[in-house]
Amino acid sequence: MDIEISVTITAPDGAAHTDRIGTFSKGFEAAGDIGLSIEEGKAVLLGIQQKVVAAQCEAFCIKRARCTCCDRKLRGKGWRQIRYRTVFGDIAIESPRVYSCQCHNGPAKTFSPLNELLPDHIAPELLWLETKWASLVSFGVTSDLLKDVLPIDARLNPNTIRRHLGRVATRMEAELADERYSFIETSSHQRAQLPNPEGQITVGIDGGYVRSRDARQSHFEVTVGKSIPTDRPSRYLGLVQSHDEKPKRRLHEVLKDQGWQENQPVTFMTDGGDTVINMARHMAPASEHILDWFHITMRITVMQQYVKGLAHHNPAEAEAIARLLRQIKGFLWNGNLHDGQAVIEELVIDLEVVETGYASIKALRKAASEFDTYIANNASMIPNYAERRRYGERVSTGFVESTVNTVVGKRFGKRQQMRWSKRGAHLMLQTRTRALDGTLRTKFEQWYPGLKPSSEIAMVA
Repeated sequence: MDIEISVTITAPDGAAHTDRIGTFSKGFEAAGDIGLSIEEGKAVLLGIQQKVVAAQCEAFCIKRARCTCCDRKLRGKGWRQIRYRTVFGDIAIESPRVYSCQCHNGPAKTFSPLNELLPDHIAPELLWLETKWASLVSFGVTSDLLKDVLPIDARLNPNTIRRHLGRVATRMEAELADERYSFIETSSHQRAQLPNPEGQITVGIDGGYVRSRDARQSHFEVTVGKSIPTDRPSRYLGLVQSHDEKPKRRLHEVLKDQGWQENQPVTFMTDGGDTVINMARHMAPASEHILDWFHITMRITVMQQYVKGLAHHNPAEAEAIARLLRQIKGFLWNGNLHDGQAVIEELVIDLEVVETGYASIKALRKAASEFDTYIANNASMIPNYAERRRYGERVSTGFVESTVNTVVGKRFGKRQQMRWSKRGAHLMLQTRTRALDGTLRTKFEQWYPGLKPSSEIAMVA
């Protein structure tokens, strides 16, 4: 069976021409013969792309060969060949250079029309694909994946993809407005005139650690978060606090993208760390800040594990301390901060007077003392968790713990042997969070208006 594939292109002036793309001889008696193979498909896509790109560039150059002011034909200076990288292969294009018209003062004596049309020499969709996949998996896997399924040039390598991702992330950073101390722009009277908001937004913020390439530092901290509106898709947030100069602006832009308005209630759930709290402070007038129940119970659980070891040496004292920990957990769960802190102080005192041969008693005393300070410092952020749970409201950032694993663990974690600079990790977080929540394509469509949403692409029958 012989198969011939051709393409017909109709130019803007109405002239049509047909070019043969390729011919194939295919069998039909075995499953492996049915349909085009991967290599045959790549050859067809590359052949079509060459004809389409050449025709489009020729049409654009013909249009720009005349002055936009006086319609005079521009005098040519010469030609050179450029390489345009697309999803379906690298295309060699003849790029003309022409003299600017003398009817007006241009920025240069000569110009290249194709440099105006294709300044980066890479198709936006290829740049999007590289950025998306490199944000999800390693640069090497991304290179292999694209070369396996697309007629990508064999010279594509992980370093090229890394540079392209850095360029995209840097462009995102450049668009971010200046940092501010407060983002509250309306008075209470103005907020009363705003339309009713859609519903509450819950924002959870937590941190994780990334391997550092700096020999003086083994790891550094990254901050990640997730914003969950009532009726809109969730958004991810990621940054390196010690590198980022605009953490509050970054959080503000995430909320604005979700349609937030200043009379809309926002609940910030954090682990009580100063850097995280400061990031969310003065962000929304109708906001509340809650200490994450998960981090409270995590500290209590650590102490309970120590008490189990103490029970082997001092059973009576261990039972008394275990009872105090249960009381503390119950008081804090029900928002009874006064009695909860009183029992915590009693716990600290009782541990100081315990005489035991238990090796970890010092660690238990230290954990109790730190827990006392932790609750005292975050007392204003402890609500009645039981009441919130009864009304179906969130009491824990368990969803943020999974976000840390999703955003940080699966790209920066132990299985990935790469070490990161703070700037490199920060830029990667900007593209990775958008790739995960599905807004990376939207950003490219904003930069390149001709890049249509995938839902709008259809072939005319």
